Amino acid sequence: MNSSQIKHFNYIFTGTGLSALMTVYKMVLSGKFSNKSILLLDQDSKKINDRTWCFWAEEQTLWNSIISKKWDFALFANEDFKRDLDLKPYQYNQIRGLDFYNFVFDELSKHSNVTFLSEKVTDINELETHVFVGTEANRYTCDYLFNSIYTKAFALSQTKYPVLQQHFVGWFVKTEVEVFNPKKATFMDFSIEQKGNTRFMYVLPTSKTQALVEYTLFSENLLPKEEYENEIQIYLKNLRIDQYEIVEKEQGSIPMTSYPFWKKNTKRVLNIGTAGGWTKASTGYTFRNSDKKSAELVRFLQNDSSTLTMTGFHKKSRFWFYDLLLLDILYRHNELGSTIFSSMFKKGNPALIFKFLDEETSLAQDLQVILKCPKIPFIKALFRVIFK
Repeated sequence: MNSSQIKHFNYIFTGTGLSALMTVYKMVLSGKFSNKSILLLDQDSKKINDRTWCFWAEEQTLWNSIISKKWDFALFANEDFKRDLDLKPYQYNQIRGLDFYNFVFDELSKHSNVTFLSEKVTDINELETHVFVGTEANRYTCDYLFNSIYTKAFALSQTKYPVLQQHFVGWFVKTEVEVFNPKKATFMDFSIEQKGNTRFMYVLPTSKTQALVEYTLFSENLLPKEEYENEIQIYLKNLRIDQYEIVEKEQGSIPMTSYPFWKKNTKRVLNIGTAGGWTKASTGYTFRNSDKKSAELVRFLQNDSSTLTMTGFHKKSRFWFYDLLLLDILYRHNELGSTIFSSMFKKGNPALIFKFLDEETSLAQDLQVILKCPKIPFIKALFRVIFK
């Protein structure tokens, strides 16, 4: 193929996960990019329900029409106490992956300037005036590239920033008897054996007989699949659930790190999503962060394009530093997770905690949440981070 046949686009998105699709969806909704050509590249055609996203929100969102379930209450528990959390003014929302993909692609299909191709990206090469992108089938160029293909080695090949995983296996179960409360999600249940880690059960009931039951860890290393599944079986047995059908399964591993992915951003290439550090490092939550970051990015792209450089997008905040301290503690003392989260939720205001985790609190409100946590580990982490 000679250079005259290489197709040029204004924007190319390599990888079409949550962050890319949210960004392009908002670009077309804004009406400000109708004269720009946009190419989405992903080897996955996004035709299956491959994940579930949850987020809390106070107000209507762009995604309200595809929320499959909402909860007004949540349970937090450990081996010593249980607390029912009234989430008002928030609601905890669930969106199925396939519903999200269909919703976004339905809108994108109405815009002739947007192209989606199911091709595996093999090469990205930034030149002075454009970016070259190679796939197994074709070659393309663009003015600006947005990459959400995560490279594990960047974070794992360094020691300055700790790297944990939020890893989980979930079963969608259907029981014969009515055992679940569909109005109340189990946000974190630390009453299970910790085994030297931060381990909890997460339960999202959609009816009295159906729920997603997920065994989750915040730790460095993954487990054999049967260990997750064995723990789910034990948990169901403790809930006195003997007869059930497994309707569907999900599993995943989300990196939890304050590694500065944005330092990989260049004049024409911006890393987004997990690859750009858009995942909330201390919790592994992606939906709400990506929603906010994608909106910021669309506004950023509307700036004067003659001076646009992607290195100017990222803004570091104090919340990045808070996350760094927590991850430093959990990396060195992974068994402290239950203690730290329990101290926040035992007497803390749930709405304030959610606001804090959404990075929307004032400094005074930050302190209300932080001062509920055990002091010594955070003071030690502070000195370690400062003098590293």
